[in-house]
Amino acid sequence: MTSFVKSVTFDCASALVLAGFWAAALGSNVDEDSTDDKAWVEPAGWGGPTLWFQRVPEGKTAKNRQHFDLRAMGSVGDEVGRLVALGATVLRDDGGELVVMADPEGNEFCVES
Repeated sequence: MTSFVKSVTFDCASALVLAGFWAAALGSNVDEDSTDDKAWVEPAGWGGPTLWFQRVPEGKTAKNRQHFDLRAMGSVGDEVGRLVALGATVLRDDGGELVVMADPEGNEFCVES
């Protein structure tokens, strides 16, 4: 028998804030029992793992060793603009089909076509 990815966990300063960003980014909702200490976001219909957010006292200090690659359903530019409006920042945009971004707590992720 094999294992499967049940959840992807984020250490963060504010579980509700970060869960809110990722829920909006992925078209889902923050679970109603979430608090600022612990929050989770169920996948929006595609059967992926749950995103789990837990408050920790220390801040992020280095580049992520793993990250999400998000596929834009429309243009990359439109999706980047939507994510910036939600609180993300652009870290690198080479004008091509891939943009490196950071969520509101600095966790890197990519948006691609």
